[in-house]
Amino acid sequence: MKASRLLGPLLAVALLAGAGLLTYQSLGQRDKAPAISYVLLDGSKFDSAQWQGKVMLVNFWATSCTTCVAEMPEIVATHEKFKARGFDTLAVAMSYDPPAYVANFAASRKLPFGVAIDNTGAIAQKFGDIQLTPTTLLINKRGEIVKRYVGTPDFAALHGLVEKLLAEAG
Repeated sequence: MKASRLLGPLLAVALLAGAGLLTYQSLGQRDKAPAISYVLLDGSKFDSAQWQGKVMLVNFWATSCTTCVAEMPEIVATHEKFKARGFDTLAVAMSYDPPAYVANFAASRKLPFGVAIDNTGAIAQKFGDIQLTPTTLLINKRGEIVKRYVGTPDFAALHGLVEKLLAEAG
């Protein structure tokens, strides 16, 4: 009789301990970047499988977003600083952005990285239903989302994190 009365509380403690362990373990886990396919302004087709082994910066933006336009020179500078070391950038224009505006912006600013137009909203949806611009994601060599920035990133801190991620094994 005594053993059965102890079994309930012991089972509860064991379940709580197990849940705590799972929570602790999941804290170190990162979300995988979704599998996406996209077409760049020049018509070339890519997919996120090609990001394997690279550190990727994915920037959701719009030509009508003044913050996006203001931060774009820093995005360009970040790309230029790290591109020779296994870093790449993808600028994803939001579905509501007129394609002609996006193409004109990319050409007039001579953006040195891939620019895709998310005309169906599918890319933003796969990355967690991104609505606010700018939203920038930093993805490590293993395809895990390391950091999500809503608004302009602290670029000095971002560069430090990119350095760290480039130094990691793939």
